[in-house]
This record gives sequence, C-alpha cells and structure tokens, in this order.
Amino acid sequence: MSHHEFDDEIHNTSNNEHFQEVLSRNLQNPQRRAVLRGGVGLSMLGALPLLSACNSDSNAATPSTTVSTLAAASALGFTTVAKSLADDVTLPPGYTYTVLHATGDRLNFTVPAYTNLGTETDDWSQRVGDHHDGMEIFYIDAGGRPTSTDTGRALLVMNHESSADAHFFHPRGQTSGGANGKKFSQFSGWDLGVRPELEALKEINHHGVSIVEIVRGAGGAWTLNLASSFNRRVNGQSLMRIAGPAAHIADIRKLMVTKFDTTGVTSRGTLNNCGHGYTPWGTYLACEENWNAYFAMPKQTAGNTLENASGKLATSRSRYGLPVNLTAPAATTSGTQGWHTVSDTDDRFARFDIAPRVGANADGRDDFRNEPNTFGYVVEIDPTNPASIPAKRVALGRFAHEAAVVGIPVAGRPLAFYMGCDSQNEYIYKFVSAANWDPADFGRGMTAGDKYLNEGKLYVAKFTDDGKGQWIELTFTNPLISGYTTYNFANQADVLVNARHAADAVGATKMDRPEWGAVNPVNGEVYFTMTNNSSRNTTNNNAANPRAYNDTDGRMRSGNPNGHIIRFRETSNLSTATSFDWDIFLFGAEADAGANINLSGLTDNNDFSSPDGLWFSKVTGICWIQTDDGAYTDVTNCMLLAAVPGKVGDGSRITVNNNLNGTTDTQDTFIGAALGEPKLRRFLVGPKGCEITGITESMDGKTLFVNVQHPGENTPAIGAAANFTFESQWPGVSSVNYGPAGRPRSATIVIRRTDGGIIGA
Repeated sequence: MSHHEFDDEIHNTSNNEHFQEVLSRNLQNPQRRAVLRGGVGLSMLGALPLLSACNSDSNAATPSTTVSTLAAASALGFTTVAKSLADDVTLPPGYTYTVLHATGDRLNFTVPAYTNLGTETDDWSQRVGDHHDGMEIFYIDAGGRPTSTDTGRALLVMNHESSADAHFFHPRGQTSGGANGKKFSQFSGWDLGVRPELEALKEINHHGVSIVEIVRGAGGAWTLNLASSFNRRVNGQSLMRIAGPAAHIADIRKLMVTKFDTTGVTSRGTLNNCGHGYTPWGTYLACEENWNAYFAMPKQTAGNTLENASGKLATSRSRYGLPVNLTAPAATTSGTQGWHTVSDTDDRFARFDIAPRVGANADGRDDFRNEPNTFGYVVEIDPTNPASIPAKRVALGRFAHEAAVVGIPVAGRPLAFYMGCDSQNEYIYKFVSAANWDPADFGRGMTAGDKYLNEGKLYVAKFTDDGKGQWIELTFTNPLISGYTTYNFANQADVLVNARHAADAVGATKMDRPEWGAVNPVNGEVYFTMTNNSSRNTTNNNAANPRAYNDTDGRMRSGNPNGHIIRFRETSNLSTATSFDWDIFLFGAEADAGANINLSGLTDNNDFSSPDGLWFSKVTGICWIQTDDGAYTDVTNCMLLAAVPGKVGDGSRITVNNNLNGTTDTQDTFIGAALGEPKLRRFLVGPKGCEITGITESMDGKTLFVNVQHPGENTPAIGAAANFTFESQWPGVSSVNYGPAGRPRSATIVIRRTDGGIIGA
C-alpha cells in the first residue's frame, strides 16, 4: 500500500506485550538462544526436501505442491539489477516487459478508450480500477469453468487499493465547494463544500476488484480479451452479502443494520483492497485494509440533527481509527475524500456520514452509524460466476486486513488462513475451518465458500520468550474476553466484528505492521512482512526488532524505517496447531548503513527497504519480495527481489549496538549466516514514486505478472491540468510507451524471458 496513507497510524493503546519485549527476555537466557536461531539461512533450494513430508511426525501435513528445483550451482539464474531512479521498469538482461492494462482502461468495446485527461463522463464501473495491488490467476476451460489444467485461457483478478491519486482522473484535479480541491491527506483533508457527483463516483468505483480474461497467443504472450463476458468490476458500490457462523449470524446482522438494509443481510461495496488470497476451491479473497479513512463526522451547525458517538460505539470506533466526535464548529476541512458531501436520493454518498441522528432508532436503521461495521473483512468473489454476489466473511474477523493466505491444503483436514492487521503494533491472526478439506469441492464457488469460511475458529498470535508461540482462540467463552472491561462484549458476533478489542483482551503480541503473508510451498512455513515501525527506540527494541536508528541519508526517519520479514512453522505442520516455532528471515537495510543496521549483510546488489508484498512461486519455489518504501527512495525507486528461502531455525547469533538521538543500548539477535548475493538478488526496479506490489505467474512459470502501483504519487494535486508537474509519466512515456502520455497510471506488467524460459531460474 501507499506509504502516504493511514497504514502508519497507531490505534492500539492496550498494554499487551510487544514482540520486542518477548525477544528481549528470551535473549537474556543463554539456554533459549539456541532455540531461536532465527535468520535468513538461504540454503540452495535444490537441496531442500521438495517432495517429502515437512516433518518426521507421522501426523505432520505433507505438502501437496510439486516445486521444481533451482540449479544448485546458481540458486537464482539472472543478473542482478542495479538500483535506479529512472522513470521506467528496469529488468535483468534477457527479460522484457509489456503492459497488460492500466488504470482507466476499458473492460469492453462499448466504453470509450481512456483519454488520460480526466475528461471521462462515465462512472468508471466498466474500467480498470486504480492502485493495482494483490492479484491471482485462475485458469478456465473452453466452457468458462475453473480448471487446474493449463488451457492458455485464464481470468486475472486483482485488488485496487486506493483513490489517493484521484486528482489524475479529473481535468483540474479533485474539486469541492471550498476554496480549492485538495489531495486526500490525513493531515489536511478537504476544504469543506459539496463534492461533484461524477468525481465522487469515479473515486468510489476506482476501489474494489477488476476481473479480466487473458489469453495466451503465439509465442506465449498473454493479452487482454475485451470481448469476454467475464470482464467486470466489483467496486465500492457493489452489493455484498453478510456471511458468518450460523449460530451467530442473527447477532452479526444486528451490528450491520443501516438505512440501506434494515435487516443487516446485505451491504454496499468494498474499499481499500490491498493484499489478497485465493481458495483451494477456486475463488478470490479481496482484503479490506484502510477502509476507515473514508468515513466522516460532519461539521456541527446551529440546530443540527447529529450527535456524537458514545458508549460502546465510541469505544469500538476509537480502536478502528474512526471518527467519534463531530467536527468542531470552527473546522474548515474534512479529513476524508468528502464523498459524504454529495447530494443524493439513495444514500450512495450519505452513507459515509456516520454520525448518529438525534431521535433516530437506536439499532441504526434510520442512519449510517453502523456502516463502518460492514467494512474490514475478507471478501470472497467467484471470478467464474459473474452472477454470484460477493460475501463478506465475518468469521475471519474485522480489522485492517492485508492478506488472507491459505496453508497447504491436506485432504481430510481443516484449512488454515493466515492474516495480518496492517498498522503499527497490531496482530497476526489465523482462521481454521470447521470443515475438512475435500478436493471434490474445487469449482463449487460460493457454495464451497459457505462451507469452509463461515464455520471455524479465529485465533490471534502470542509470541512467547522461548522461540515459540501460541494461537489464542477469540471466543466469547474465554473469561478474558467476556470479562473485558475496556470493551463490553455482548456475544460472539461482537467478538468477530470487534476482533481488535478481543485480541487486546487475550494479550496478543503487538507486531510491527503485519502486512502480506505467504506460505512456502516446499515446507508449509508461513512468512509475514513487517514493513517498518517509526515507534521503535532504544528502550523498546529487542532481538526480533533490534535496530533503533535515524535514517540520516536522504529521507530521515527514526525508529526502524527499513523493516524485516518473520516466519513461523506450525507444530507438526498442522493447520489446527495451537503452537508454533518462529524466527526472523531477513532485515531490510541500505548497504552502507553499517553493521548494526545492515544485519543481513546486504550489498548494493540486493539491499532494500520496507518489504511489503510477499509471494512464493509454485514453479521455482522463489520467495519474491516487493517493496513500498519511503526511507530509501532518495537512492532508488521501489523494487522486486528474489530470495531462496531457508527454513525456521537456521541462522546464527550477533550483537547489535544501537544509537538513536544520543541514547544507546545493546541487543542480541539471530540472523542467517549464509546469506549471499546468489541467493538474494534485485530482479526489478520500478518507475518514480511507485510501489511494487501484487505478483502471480502462469502455470508454466514462463510469465510473471507484476503490479506497479501509484507511479508519480508525489505529483502536485491542485491546479489546472496544464500546470501539473508530473513526477512520473509512466507508462505513457517509457520503454514501452503504453497508452496516452502525460499523467502516470498504475498498471499490470507482463514479464517474460526472451528465450522463453522459466522466470528467475
């Protein structure tokens, strides 16, 4: 996600232990140091037991995915790409890229081609959305049904995270009835006034998911099929079904009651879809991340009919970063996109005004006080059935969902989905299905989703100081939850809808912005990116987060601006395990930062900052790392790196000496000793101002699809179109010159080798 959005805000004020505190205690005990031994440990992938069981335990899960080995002599088979500030995509020699589609491209021939001037008069419901993000490929057969066979025909499904760059989609940038239109910002917001309806529609409909059919042609190149009946959008206004456990669905729906649906059975739209997931039965999981940023409490006026949120409603909202009190009378701005200001008759825009109305029914049927309760979920979509209604899977909890990655499916056993809550000091969660996996459910769409994603157990992670951890179930039967005084839970539905409060109650471990997760197809181990943490200092760091420093080289930020990646292994590799082992995989850093910051020994050939996206190839086993950085962008644009993963428990011990603003401390930690440039290489550098995010591959491993998000995000947001000074003009002005030149656009690129070989090997 964009580092200029709300992902850095802290809404966790609980006294729960931080991951740092856990490791600090652990490393004071010499007997436990040998247990952790976390680290990169990037041994040659060819030496891994690719087809064997993950564990000698007879009850251990055996990976069901066949993964090719990389050549033992050269773990990664491409030349390292140098750092770059060029306004283009840079790839290794022997690789090329094309653009599949970009923001604003039409999904069918009935929609006019994109002008890139902001002059479109349609509502964007039949165009590709903005801020391309998480992405997955689904193969279909001649009849359009899901298949596990490489047919050369597939549906590419992707998230669209934000409309933070929506000034590009209007002739003179965003406007309002105030003095000037303003770019969305949590610091300044909007001049108050009524937003134009068409502008608001475009911005709302930029969000959500795009589904497009792609076909492989002569020579193996993939192209978009504009004549496909599968091409469609699921956006910020699409009808959604509220789905959850049968025993609690009635109570869940009471929390979803709005003026739109007084029964709480349905809701409208999905917003800020960032990381993603897919299911073994062939559906797509869109995750709602910073959805809270769009809701407003309007300025008070004399004789207004609005009132502040209070009691449980206020407590719930505060934990999710939502407005509680009406804006003070003297206020002149609104810290949202201002969609709630648009006049309407069907509440398409009024629903973003979440102030309770004086005299309204307390259950919310007369206003939109409960509208935020309908966001913050994993949204399941069936790409192959355009008539199906997407479902918000409440059983997986409500928070700032960054991803929902499934463990290796094992027939006859429950499925596990791993999820991060992307804000500083938030938690890692796991959902375990009540139903056992049956491969015969492949292709059964939303029916299978109801079977596996409505009934199950939701857990949160607690990391203990012996290099292990436990999964704590979030259930109302737990006295820590039912007796929690900060938030008075009423029932299990309340627990699911206010999962952050429930995680606080049971003492979950605060983490450093848990973003994307990924599962190693070789051994089933789970990886999560911890992008960065500006709240780090020398009094709260420890072995898992041992660095506290100022980034004085260019863009100065304090704390731990470069981030890291952690990983864990479930006990006996079971999805139902309630315990796990964990360690650190990799630390981001600038190559010249010094040994106490550059803990993984990165060089100019593989240094990076702020890992965000994370994805494993099922063909090669490569771990692909995507960055969304604000600390190192004075030296290089964001990038994509390839790593050969090790396994939990490898590595060695080092000591880190910290110095931050004149205060010092010493911390022990464990990282990999065998990291070398052949096993971690920079594969791609993107254009100016972008984030590299979202990646998937063709079934043969010969095509890599990668998303380039918000190039030119620092372009000025106000003024006549002629006065825009573009930071980037990609992809219109680039080596591929895709589409109309001028304003930058997010896009999906298609990467292939000139010799037709497998990517990265």
